[in-house]
Parts: sequence; C-alpha cells; structure tokens
Amino acid sequence: MVDPQRDSDPVSNVRQLHAVDLAPLPITCVQTISESYLDIMGHMNVMWYTHLFSRATIGLLARSGLSFAYFEAHHAGIFALETHLRYFVEVKMGNTIRIHSRAVNRSEKCLHFMHFLVIDQDDVLATVGEFVSGHIDMNERHMTPIPVEIAAKFDTLCAEHSRLPWPAPVCGVMHADRGKA
Repeated sequence: MVDPQRDSDPVSNVRQLHAVDLAPLPITCVQTISESYLDIMGHMNVMWYTHLFSRATIGLLARSGLSFAYFEAHHAGIFALETHLRYFVEVKMGNTIRIHSRAVNRSEKCLHFMHFLVIDQDDVLATVGEFVSGHIDMNERHMTPIPVEIAAKFDTLCAEHSRLPWPAPVCGVMHADRGKA
C-alpha cells in the first residue's frame, strides 16, 4: 500500500499502488487477452492499450451522464486531446485485466482522468494511463462547455476520488484547463 507520508511524489509512488489502493475506484473495463492482441514480442501490442483505455473511458464517462444516448441526443462527443501511458509489467495472452478509473479534474470544456490496468491473476498494476478529453459539438466539430448537470456529476466523482489516501499520480504536464486555449 502506498504510504503518502513517506513519499509525497505521486509519480514515483505509482508503481507502489496495489489492488487494495485501487479497490475504491470503479472498474470500467474487464478483458481476457487473446492471441490476437499480441505483437511479435509475445506481449500485448500497444494499440490494444488504447482500445482498452477507450472502453474504460466510456465506462467512466457514462457515470457522469456522458453516455451514447447523451451523445446522440445532443449531437455531442468527447475527443481525446492528450494521453500519457506508463508501462510497468507485460500483459500476456490469457491474462485477464481489469481497469480502475479515477476522475482527476475538469475545466469548462475538458475532463482529466486516469486509468489503472491491473492483471487479475497477480493483482499487479501493469499500466497507468492519464488522459485529457474535450467535450465536442459534433455539428460544428469544436469544443463546447460541458453541460452543468454533467459537470456536477464529474465534480462529484473527482471529489470522491480525491478522498483516497493517495494522490493521483499525474505526470505533471497534462491539465484539464487545456480547453481554455
């Protein structure tokens, strides 16, 4: 378990996160890795991390009301603006993974969140993904403000997740205020 008193640097602490630390966060994706996910090195190809984190993003954002029904009804969407991945342990064929997600922050138009990919068999953290996404008007294809009711739900998730005994291990260069430009 991470000891926030011992080392306050969340980036160096990220490898020390364990299943017990991640347990309070919602599980937003579960997948067993098939042979088709492998690359020539015999482990999961990097493209599949993007796929799995995309599925986890859908799971996290739906908790704030950003569902397919919302996108369709409001001609809206979410576009990825920034991504930062940290790989710690290989993911191999036959591994079942689960992704825990953490809401970090938001601005008027952007959401900042993280995904933690854990290998179930060993309960080991394999990869951490950090993301900033923008709320999009799909008719005009530009960023627009996040509706108040959705922003409030995301703020609630951020508040819940900020009460964890460990800080979000953000990389330090990504911020939800990106959408102000």
